[in-house]
Amino acid sequence: MSPNDKTPKRVDEVVEQVGHVVEHAGHAVGQTVEGIGGYIRSQREQAQVSLRQLARATGVSNPYLSQIERGLRKPSAEVLQQIARGLRISAEALYVQAGILDERPASVVTDAVFADPTLTERQKQVLLDIYRSFRRENESAADTEEEK
Repeated sequence: MSPNDKTPKRVDEVVEQVGHVVEHAGHAVGQTVEGIGGYIRSQREQAQVSLRQLARATGVSNPYLSQIERGLRKPSAEVLQQIARGLRISAEALYVQAGILDERPASVVTDAVFADPTLTERQKQVLLDIYRSFRRENESAADTEEEK
């Protein structure tokens, strides 16, 4: 058998492997979409808000919200922010559930900032950025002290 005879078999193997990877990625995306939808539904039910009420509060159509909750649609970050406002929950929590943001370690300060309904999302982000920069500065100073 010449090397050229092996090439089609090798190409077929690679194509099959790529197919499995794509299938796995598609499944993972599907789980994320279903996960965010289920999370939104559970938050809505905990808040005792109907789908219609949430649609009115967010400006997102009732059918589209229903499709999101059933895992048929993946909402944009903007729609997630509207839903978060409508449910009075952290947009960050929805972004994490949707896979847009990595989960952050829990902190009393960050939880308090995100829980404050009087702050805008932008104000919350700025406060947390400042807080994190102070923490990094203090950790750096502590590392320098340990080296001495």
